[in-house]
Amino acid sequence: MAVKTRRDYFGLEVGVDTSQIVPASRLVAQTTGFVVQPNKAVVGANAFAHASGIHQDGVLKARDTYEIMRAEDVGWAANKIVLGKLSGRNAFKQRLQELGIEMASEAEINAAFAKFKELADRKSDIFDEDIVALVMDESVTAENEHYRLLSLSQRSETGERPHATVAFAAGDEELHAQSDGNGPVDASLKAIESKLQTGAEMLLYSVNAITSGSTESQGEVTVRLQHGGRVVNGVGADPDIVVASAKAYLSALNKLHSKTERVAAQG
Repeated sequence: MAVKTRRDYFGLEVGVDTSQIVPASRLVAQTTGFVVQPNKAVVGANAFAHASGIHQDGVLKARDTYEIMRAEDVGWAANKIVLGKLSGRNAFKQRLQELGIEMASEAEINAAFAKFKELADRKSDIFDEDIVALVMDESVTAENEHYRLLSLSQRSETGERPHATVAFAAGDEELHAQSDGNGPVDASLKAIESKLQTGAEMLLYSVNAITSGSTESQGEVTVRLQHGGRVVNGVGADPDIVVASAKAYLSALNKLHSKTERVAAQG
């Protein structure tokens, strides 16, 4: 961006689609499980935020006073709140196009839109980050999905040990498991492991709010598992952190299962 912004000084042209910088950064963050700091230049959430009244006034009068590049040029959307509960399929499809998200078929768009409507029933404002997380979660779910979360209930009370009951699919089989734990997340993941007994070691558990400023925000959970010399990341998103954690754990187990199948096939 320095070369592109100061091409007059460097005398160079950049043959890079810079509008993909932010989406690429999100993909790397989701894949690795390491969240981008809000104050990170260009791709941080606060890179183009202006809290000072003087700054805000300056940006409104002459944008280049405080911004040497446009947020849109690196992949940030101009509008943060774009869709809600009453938004239709066409508006959703248009927003996907604006975000540069390509779906392989109308069936995939319909499936993503169904997930969007489900989320909109639970969350009043849908941000771009919510849509990206939703579509990525849908694509991960559709690909090599051996394990799938069906339902989860948990009970947590001060002075009592939390308890969770989880129902999930393993191939064509429906499994039910229960466990207690140090917290609802711990109990939920222990319940899944008690039934599958994979022996996978958890290397990382990370929680990140997809959007800021509200307790309605979706939580994005990353779980990193290690088993048999293989290390995989699983990601799950949901307004309920416990549900997101179970999704992330099953997502990681799906990857371990997929790799195990490939190794067996090669053998």
